[in-house]
Amino acid sequence: MTEETSALLEADHETILKILPHRYPFLLVDHVRDIDSGKSAVGIKNVTFNEPHFQGHFPGHPVMPGVLVIEAMAQTSAVLIGISRGITEELMIYFTTVDKAKFRRPVVPGDVLELHVSVKRAGSRIGKFEGRALVNGELAAEAEFSAMVQLPKNEVSES
Repeated sequence: MTEETSALLEADHETILKILPHRYPFLLVDHVRDIDSGKSAVGIKNVTFNEPHFQGHFPGHPVMPGVLVIEAMAQTSAVLIGISRGITEELMIYFTTVDKAKFRRPVVPGDVLELHVSVKRAGSRIGKFEGRALVNGELAAEAEFSAMVQLPKNEVSES
């Protein structure tokens, strides 16, 4: 890890776009803060009414699909991995498992999701994470998930 990386405690939208290959409408994290390199981070997702999933998911009573809340937690984890490894180009991370997913309250337009993620186990290619999504301090969803990292071509893999 470089000195510059250890000093970085947040990732703005431009940094997120450099690390993640996702774009609208699949980019589900707006800002990542409180990055504790290799350990935890907090992502922010501003939920707005004009997002495409609200047109067909409970029309008349828009609710953000739970799988998208989990995806937002996973994207926050991907940014944490990218920042921790000093990666400044698109990072391909694929879900391998989702466990213990629980949805506690609906997420609706106007909510601000705080996506708290922490690393349970980190290997060079596979990581295990736990995530909690909060709205106004209230638990909206939680899950454990694993992901496989496909390192950029110039990144040297540690065995």
